[in-house]
Amino acid sequence: MKNIICMSSLALLCLLGCKTIKNNSSDKISEFPAFSTEAHRGGRGLMPENTIIAMHNAIDIGVTTLEMDTHITKDGEVVVTHDDYLSPGFMLTPEGKEIPSADSKKYVVYQMDYDLIKAFDLGTKPHTGFPEQKKIKSYIPRLADLVDSVQQYSKGKKQMFYNIETKCSPAGDNISNPEPEKFVKLLMDVIENKGISTYVVIQSFDKRTLQILHQKYPKIKISYLIANKKTFEENIAELGFNPFILSPEYRLVDKDLVQKCHAANIKVIPWTANTKEDIAKLKLLNVDGIISDYPNLL
Repeated sequence: MKNIICMSSLALLCLLGCKTIKNNSSDKISEFPAFSTEAHRGGRGLMPENTIIAMHNAIDIGVTTLEMDTHITKDGEVVVTHDDYLSPGFMLTPEGKEIPSADSKKYVVYQMDYDLIKAFDLGTKPHTGFPEQKKIKSYIPRLADLVDSVQQYSKGKKQMFYNIETKCSPAGDNISNPEPEKFVKLLMDVIENKGISTYVVIQSFDKRTLQILHQKYPKIKISYLIANKKTFEENIAELGFNPFILSPEYRLVDKDLVQKCHAANIKVIPWTANTKEDIAKLKLLNVDGIISDYPNLL
């Protein structure tokens, strides 16, 4: 009996030891990159934006982080897309026809069920802003499906980080987006269900979603998107806490801003630098990463 107890105790210790090793390994993997190379919308300069095929291409290029936008559909699905509506600039109807200019804001994502949204063609129509973008027929994916695909595609490679934006605003509440509490809950349900919380940064221009996350999900990394000329102090005071990342439009970044952020233990990851020259200038300023439509330049 004594031997059995000793053997059982030893087995339990081994199991606990294995669990600790696994946890330590997971913690090590989830360390944020020393320099975060981020494919904006999956790298829309090269592939149809915010699509699974774009994310796969960015993984092949070797980025550390996949940047994307999220909206909520009428039936409560979290989808990866930027605009409040299905854009006639680079999308076609399920029949493959142009979306008339008169209908440019007819197809509001938040007012459509996902099955209908998925039927629209994203990727066949040339995007005039990105002539190098490959023409591949695709669709707006659910975040859950995109994560599943990315995790499977990147098996055996370094774990991808996800920089996920909440696309919402006070003016859009209950029109083009749910109220922030609901948005955050639906988004976090997906993230937690997929077990990727430690690999996620949530970014937004809408400080409300970030404040909710800070209060209810304090372990989630937060990035405050900036496109204004307020001072560092004013932006931080407006947010109400120090985010993990301050993410300004790249032309707003200067040496003083980077120094102030670093003194406050805040990373600086600007968006969206798309030329070798601008990327080189930002690196000289000692930023902590760069978001670009052309991840191949990073």
